[in-house]
Amino acid sequence: MNLPIYFISDTHLRLTQSGKEEEKRRNLISFIEHVIDKKGTLFIVGDFFDYWFEYKYVIPKAYFDVLTTLHRANERGIEINYVLGNHDYWVGDFIKNKIFTEVYSNNLNLEIDGKIFHITHGDGITSWHRGYRIMKKIIRSRVLIFLYRWIHPDLGYSFARWVSRTGRHPIHTEEYNASVLKELQSYAEEQWKNSADHVIFGHYHQAKHVINNKGTFMVLGDWIIHRTFGLFDGNEFSLNYWRE
Repeated sequence: MNLPIYFISDTHLRLTQSGKEEEKRRNLISFIEHVIDKKGTLFIVGDFFDYWFEYKYVIPKAYFDVLTTLHRANERGIEINYVLGNHDYWVGDFIKNKIFTEVYSNNLNLEIDGKIFHITHGDGITSWHRGYRIMKKIIRSRVLIFLYRWIHPDLGYSFARWVSRTGRHPIHTEEYNASVLKELQSYAEEQWKNSADHVIFGHYHQAKHVINNKGTFMVLGDWIIHRTFGLFDGNEFSLNYWRE
């Protein structure tokens, strides 16, 4: 695994185009090309796509520009690792064999240059998400995925576009964000007890890097508002803002 190592999450690439979507993709492609130039490693920590469902012979063509950039990076020997999120869990052979080096269905612990990283998308961690944790098991079940594949792709993607248009990524109150950080710190403290040095979260659309004498945890933000990324150069671990 080559240094430096970059971490991003929650780009939420959409099936529909708009001015904001085009700007986001332009910045994202520029960022990926930067990783290629640096000969580094990229971790995508979930919700790269706002919707992904891979049929046996069909993938969403709306993502062609970003997929070709990732494929080019792959061909040039850049390691690209993908931790699945709650929007893009339903991947298949194309994603696993053609685009990414490794695809992780669950949280992982990884040793990099003597430091232990615990990496999680983070959905369902907070105490008030009990109902979601039950739903998560249902929507990730093999039975549901098998049944959904019998829906014609045009209908499946049309439904996804409707959900994407009606979905929102709200800017929460300071009180809500503080309560989320408190829960994430509790989770991080458990990982620090299990020898993790750095704990990395996606999902919560906050850009935060918390450092104390036990360890650090980072919430990676997103590419809807923040355009943030984590960077580990072998010594320092930092949260950064991408400027094209």
